[in-house]
This record gives sequence, C-alpha cells and structure tokens, in this order.
Amino acid sequence: MSEKKQTFFGHPIGLAILFFTEMWERFSYYGMRALLVLYIASTVENGGLGWTESEALALYGSYTMLVYLLGVPGGWIADRFLGQKKTVMIGGLLLCAGHGVLALESIWAFYAGLALIVLGVGGLKPNISTMVGGLYEKGDAKRDQGFTLFYIGINTGAFLGALLVGYVGEKISWHLGFGLAGIGMLLGQIVFVWGQKYLKNVGNLVVVERNDSGEAMPLTSQEKDRMLVLIISYLIVVIFWAAFEQAGGLMNLYASEKIDRFVGSFEIPASMFQSVNSFFIMTFGTIVGSYWLARQNSGKESSALFKMAVGTVIMGLGFLMMAGASVEASSEPFGKGALHWLILAYWLHTMGELCLSPVSLSFITKLSPARYVASMMGLYWAFVGFGNKLAGEIGKASRAEPIKIELVGTKKSLADFQEVAKAIGQDKEFKLRASVYMENGELQVVELKTKKDLAPFFRVDEEHREQLEEEVTEILTEEQPRLHATLRLEKDAEAKKIEKNQGDGKNYSGTILVEEVQNKRELNIFLFITILSVGCGMLLIIFLKKLKRLTHGAEEVKSDH
Repeated sequence: MSEKKQTFFGHPIGLAILFFTEMWERFSYYGMRALLVLYIASTVENGGLGWTESEALALYGSYTMLVYLLGVPGGWIADRFLGQKKTVMIGGLLLCAGHGVLALESIWAFYAGLALIVLGVGGLKPNISTMVGGLYEKGDAKRDQGFTLFYIGINTGAFLGALLVGYVGEKISWHLGFGLAGIGMLLGQIVFVWGQKYLKNVGNLVVVERNDSGEAMPLTSQEKDRMLVLIISYLIVVIFWAAFEQAGGLMNLYASEKIDRFVGSFEIPASMFQSVNSFFIMTFGTIVGSYWLARQNSGKESSALFKMAVGTVIMGLGFLMMAGASVEASSEPFGKGALHWLILAYWLHTMGELCLSPVSLSFITKLSPARYVASMMGLYWAFVGFGNKLAGEIGKASRAEPIKIELVGTKKSLADFQEVAKAIGQDKEFKLRASVYMENGELQVVELKTKKDLAPFFRVDEEHREQLEEEVTEILTEEQPRLHATLRLEKDAEAKKIEKNQGDGKNYSGTILVEEVQNKRELNIFLFITILSVGCGMLLIIFLKKLKRLTHGAEEVKSDH
C-alpha cells in the first residue's frame, strides 16, 4: 500500500502520529494534574508539602494558567522561526525533562519540574493542534471529525494517566507517580520522532508574503471580521474552562472530603475520579460527533459558535449536580454526598466539553489566516490559561479560611481523649470532631465522642477567636443551635526532627474549621458557576446570527458533487 493511500479510520495517516503523541503527552499531564493539588495539600508526614487547601488551589490556578499562557510565544515562535513541527519537538523534550525532575524528592525539583512543564506545554500544545488542521484541505468535511478523533486520543491518555498515575501517586508514592507520568511523556516523544515520515508536508515553516518594506501583509477586512469572531469566542472559552477546570481543584478536594467514595468495602481514591471525564469522552465522543453531523446534514443549526454555546450551557448544568451533593452533605454533621452526584456532574461536563472543545480547535484553523494560525491557536490556549487561573480563584473562594490554633495540652492532660494521646505519643497528626455553640456569650467547643470540653487544651489568639465567634454567630439559629467543627493538628516538622518521639504535645499546631461555614461557601460557588455558565451560553445564542455573518462563510463545507 502506498503512503498516500494509508489512512487512520478514514483520515490522513499523519493523524495517527499526532493522535498517539498527544495521547501520551496528556497521559503525563493529566496524570500529574490528578496528584498536584492533593500532593500540595497533603501533610509533610504523608509526603506532601503541607500547604493549606487555599494555597494549593491558588498555586494550581497559577500553574495551569502559565501552562497555557506560554502557548502564545509557542505559537509565535512556530509562525516566525521554527514551524510547528520543530516547536512540538522542542516542547516534547522540555516536557520529558520536566516530568523527570518532578520525580525527585526535593522542593527545588518541584518548582523546576513545573517550570519545565510550563515551557514544554507552551511549545507543544498550540502547535500539535494546528498540525491536525494542516492535514486537511480547506472546506474538507472531515476536518471537524478529525479533531473529534484527535480529542478522543487526548482523553484516552488523560483517562489512563489519571487512573494509573493517580493510584500510584496517592496510594504508593507521590514521586513514583510523577515518575510514571514522565515515562508516558517519553513514549509520546518517541512516537513523534518515529512518525516524522508521515508528517513531511505538515507543520513546516510557512513562507510569509511581505510588502516592499519587508513587513507582513496587512489583514483584509474579511480577515479582520473573522479574527474579531475568534476573539469573542475566546471570551466564552475563558468562562467554560474557569468552570470546567474545577475538576482538578475544587472537585478533586470535594471528592476527597465530601463524597462517599465507598463501593462495597473498597474506597475509591479521590484522584481516580479524574479519569471519569476522559472515560466519558472515549465512550460518548463518536456519539456526540455523529449527532452534530446528522444535524448538519438535516440543515439544522450546527455552527461551531452554536455548539460552543450549547456546550457551555450543558457544562454549567453539571454544577447543579454538585449543588445537590452539597445539600446532601450538609444535611447531617460531617455528612457526605452520594457518589452519583459526582458522576452525573462529570457526565454533563463531558457532554459540554465534547460540544465545545474539539470544534473550537477546528474553528480556529478555519478562520485564522494561514500566516497567523499557530499564533491564534497559541492565543486560544492563553485564554484557556486565563480560564484555569480564574478556576483557581473561584475554587479558592469556596474554601472557608481555617482558624489557626495551638495545642497547649500534653499527652497526660489529654489522656481522656485516647486516640489523641496515642497520636501525640507517636508524634503523629490527629483530627477531632467537635460541637460548637455559644453559651453566655462565650464560645464552647465540645468533642463529640467524649462530650468533654476541648477549650482548655487549645490556644486561639484574640483576632482569630473573634473571627471564629463571628462565623459561628452568623449561622446559628434556633433551629440549629449547635454547629460542627473539625480540628486538625500536627507537630511542626522541624520540631519533630529535633524532639523525635518526645510525645509530650510540644510544638503541635493546626486549624479549626466550622463545617457549616464550609458547606455554605461550596454551595454558593456551585450555584454561581451554574448561573455564570448558562447565562454566557444563552448570551452567545442570542447574538449567534450577527456573529455568523462576520465569519464570511468560513465554515461552509465543499460539496462532493
């Protein structure tokens, strides 16, 4: 069989190379992403960094923003100097190095690894997506289907990464998990290098037509209109990903803390739920693609802008499921939401993603001038990055700020709290559940199990005590005269080294968090995301006709007759 006749599910054979390269790259990225927030927020004793959840979400948002923001220089370098193919090659090498460094158990390796991954994704992500579009001629009806197939490849990798890397990292070793992600990236790089013979005419540097002064030719009025539509579509992209990327942050923490993850006697690790979205994409990707193709063939509205609007609305409705989980979890002290709420949320998010993400990539290759296509793809990923940063800020807003406390009791004085005394004796962290209420104007904290007063054993500075009392007073009602709190304490890592196994309660500090305050914040955020997403999607539908006119027929498909 000649090279020209070789196909991949009826598509150019080069799609197979890009499919498997991106599959392994996403294996590494989403595998690492499944661990990142959990690792940062995990205690030092458990091998993590010991940061607060708010700090973890803030770093997650900044990191994922930078990952995609670097797509702008990545696309510009490809358009002006190297071409897409060489830039993808360099990006892949940086990613291999980044994931390899991240496997080392050192704080410098943590930051260096993230920095290399940011640079690597910036070079690879916008350009490999642009190369997919380069496999098809203008007006080819298979272009959207090709991007959907490519997208299934992305999520095959994401599914396997979240499942395997997530399990290894969370249950065996964080850094072993990061190392496994690096092996995945290495496989992707090998596939891309091996498959160069199938990509000879794709991703090369485009010779740009210049005027007598040596500058790039100015945009025509038609090109300006199309670029305007792209920029407007990017604004929707920000909202979509700000909501969708709660999966790696807020929803990841929520699954860990507030969802009943037991199936029989087996508790599913929280990180493994990062694979649910990818599983649904693999199983529903072709179904959704076929639905939109059938709709197009029947003459009904099926433009990329319409699909993006519908996708944003559907994804937003998924957060109503999370609101349902929040209501259920707050119905009893330290309650948890049922597993089906989380699964339904991920299913709706996936249906929304399948409507928006693959077609938005294809849309860029249709509307962008050839001389700027990688740059516009890079700009798209930059807007995805802004959405990721906004996702981190929204997730951070959902977390009630824990009140810092210090232990003043000793192992001996805490003997009535047997589990606490045992933990102190072994220099281990411990957690207490308490009832919180006001009595004669004074804050009362009583351990639920023993019904004994905890106040004498902990110190809260005046400022934080006032903050805690204010939080409690705001929520207390006659119907709910008592609230519930979780106290978490651990010994300072440095003190633990110096006073190994002293077991006297020295240098223990931690936080107290009122559960009802946290539940209220989470519910409000879930409802806010629903309103924002659905509202923006409906707004796009209202202005759909005007925006379509500005595309000047860029989405018209060539007739086979």
